[in-house]
This record gives sequence, structure tokens and C-alpha cells, in this order.
Amino acid sequence: MPIIEARGLTKRFRRPVKPPGLGGALRHLVRPRYEDLTAVDGIDLSIEPGERVAYVGPNGAGKSTTVKLLTGILVPSDGEVRVRGIVPFANRIANARNIGVVFGQRTQLWWDIPVREAFRLLGDIYEVPDDAYRATVGELVEVLDLAPLLPVPARQLSLGQRMRCDLAASLIHSPPVLYLDEPTIGLDVAVKARFREFIRTMHARRGLTVLLTSHDLGDIEELCERMVMIDRGRIVYDGPFAELTRRFGYERSLHLLFSAPLPEAERVIHRAIGERAPVIIVQPDETSVTLTFDGRETSAGELIRDLATALPVADLRIEEPTAESIIRKLYEGTLSFDGADRSDRQAIRT
Repeated sequence: MPIIEARGLTKRFRRPVKPPGLGGALRHLVRPRYEDLTAVDGIDLSIEPGERVAYVGPNGAGKSTTVKLLTGILVPSDGEVRVRGIVPFANRIANARNIGVVFGQRTQLWWDIPVREAFRLLGDIYEVPDDAYRATVGELVEVLDLAPLLPVPARQLSLGQRMRCDLAASLIHSPPVLYLDEPTIGLDVAVKARFREFIRTMHARRGLTVLLTSHDLGDIEELCERMVMIDRGRIVYDGPFAELTRRFGYERSLHLLFSAPLPEAERVIHRAIGERAPVIIVQPDETSVTLTFDGRETSAGELIRDLATALPVADLRIEEPTAESIIRKLYEGTLSFDGADRSDRQAIRT
């Protein structure tokens, strides 16, 4: 059975609409107006035990809201959600025992007490038996190299040190599910590498189920085999990370270098490709040109065949889309999902 399951999960917020200025504030006080904002819009999500899933999308897409719904912090407006068979918001205590959470910009450590005491308090809160507590904390301290940090108050830790301690704190009660919400934000390269290695180690040792939200493609590539992309509160892709470029990497570029100057390159190209599917010519000059085209409509081989005899081509290069470029287009709002895309997504889910 799925360890995390959501069906039609929806969250709407009611936001006040206030005209500017003191007069607007007074009018709102007398006759308030509100608008509904849908942060999560009918999400269907199923995660099996032991999966590591990247949950990505632009700012405001609904990622953090989804995590808060799964943790029980927020109550859904519509739909259903269960984590290990428990409705998170209906039984928050039981759900808290099953999950660990790391928010990159928040800490669960107590600011003025040593890390060692914070761990002990968390162990008491979760009612972890003494033997299990000593074994778990000993393992986490060893893997994360926390021994020098145990006597240090949280307020004296650097960001990287605090994140390592927060990771340990989230796993003291040995939860089967770990939510990571922007966990590497602001961390340097060395700390990120240690963080990723730790997650891989815990996954191998404990079969940990991980849901990661991150804007760092390195986190996604190294930690997750499955990617769920969300945009405007709706899932637009759910499938293997490796499939992303094949399904949505339609735009390709062909770079041509001429052996001799060709002032009329653009006109010659249009005449050579004739009625072929639309090709966009960018950066034309007398010695080189770049063409972008839709790989679903025509192939690079066909374009090269048509252009090689019409142009004095000395060298050429084909640029394939990358996962990073596809995700960037999603964030910029330029990635479109037409009927063919929706068919792909439906095939993945079923």
C-alpha cells in the first residue's frame, strides 16, 4: 500500500482585499471584501514506501502548502490525504510519530540550550525508549559528525552546522517518512555534499521514504529517481526524472558555422527548408547561424540534409534540451503542456 496517498487534495485560502491608504483600510473595516486563493488544486499523489520523490515547481506553485497538508499543519479544503493510513490533521500526534520534517529556513532546536539537550528533549517528547534513543543518536552523531557540536547552543551554530543538527533532530524518533522543504538553501558546496550523502545513507539503512522540495537541481538529480512537477497548484508531470527531457524537451537548437561569409544566410535558409514545420532563426550573421525547432515536428537530420547543400557549412552542433532548461521554463511560465503532454501525464499516472 502507498505510504503517502492524496486524492483530490485542495487547499484554498481566504485573502482580504484592501484598497490602499487609510481610507481603504476604514472601508474594509466597515465592509470587508475577500477573495479565494487556491494554493493546491485537486492533487492526486501516491508514494510507495522507500521512494525518494522530488516535488518541484516555481515559487507560489503550492509545494510548501502540500507539505503542510501532509504534516497536518493545515486542514484541506477538499479531498483526502493519508500518511501510513492516518489522516494527518485529524490525528496530528500519531502522524507526528511517523514523520520527520526539515524546513530549510526554520529550526526545531531550542535557541539557547545545547544541541545535546535539545536532542534529549525531542527524545522525551516522542517517548523514545532509552536504549533506542542512545542507539539512534549515536548513529546520527557518527554519520553527521556532530560530536563537537553537542555542547554548543543552537544560536552559536553556523547555518551548515544547524542544518546537520536539524537533520539529526528530525530522525531521533526513527520515522519512516522524511519531508525536506528547501533543506540546502544557503549551504555551501561541501555541506550540500555531506547532506546528500547522509540522506542516501539513511535511505539505504532504514528504507526511508523521502519527499524533497528544492530549487537545487543537484539535490534532485542525486537524491531522487522520481519527479513530481507542480504549477499553479496542479501536478503537470509525475514520472521518472530521466524521462523529463524525452517527454518535454521538444525544443532543440542547430548551430551552423559557415566556411565563407554569407550575407543572405537567412533568405537562403528559408528557401532551403521550404514548407517545413516552423523553424526560428536566431543570432544570424555572415559566418554563423542558430536555428531552434520543435523536435516533434521535424528532426535535426532532415534540417541538416536540406541546409548542407544550400549553405557552405564548415561545422555544426546540435544542442539537446536539459532537465535544468525544462525546469527553468516551467519556472518562467514558458513551458506549455498541450494535449500530447496531458496524454503522457495520464499514461504515467495510470
